[in-house]
Amino acid sequence: MPRLRWPTSSPPAYWPLGSKLGPILWQLPPDLGYDPDRLARFFAALPRTHAEAADLGARHDDRLTEDRVFLNPERGDQRLQHALEVRHDSYKTPEFLQLLRDHDVAMVIADTAGIWPQIEEITTDFCYVRLHGADELYVSGYSDEGLDAWATKIRRWRRQVEDVYIYFDNDAKVHSPRDAMALRERLDGG
Repeated sequence: MPRLRWPTSSPPAYWPLGSKLGPILWQLPPDLGYDPDRLARFFAALPRTHAEAADLGARHDDRLTEDRVFLNPERGDQRLQHALEVRHDSYKTPEFLQLLRDHDVAMVIADTAGIWPQIEEITTDFCYVRLHGADELYVSGYSDEGLDAWATKIRRWRRQVEDVYIYFDNDAKVHSPRDAMALRERLDGG
């Protein structure tokens, strides 16, 4: 097992995430259609614990240098969560959703301004939401009505799962912080 080592005698400007590590996002390209066998193999290869990730990382090639390895096998069997964001309409099948459930992988609920599929289905014990922009991908902000609608959905999902992770990715015009704070106010108030 690799040891956790810092590149200098003092810690780096960033720390390993440790207990703050949330779900690992896997985002598929728009031209990659649904292939259940390929996905099943991929899901089966995913590390499910910190120890499995550390073991996998210990087998890295020479492009990953020792000063960039921050795997912590001491976290042992602490669970790693995985979430998959798809961008091809062929994933809109009940079989795909069942494959996610079978492998304990979350379906990313992504608002992509209507460009890619928005599949609002819970497939594991957490929910992962990515808000890329209401009207224009990565650029547009969310209206009060739009944030109200997302808050309603998120409240419903919070009754179904342990955690709901929300990520705003509409940052081209710095909408993300404003939208995130406005959504949080709605959720904290209701």
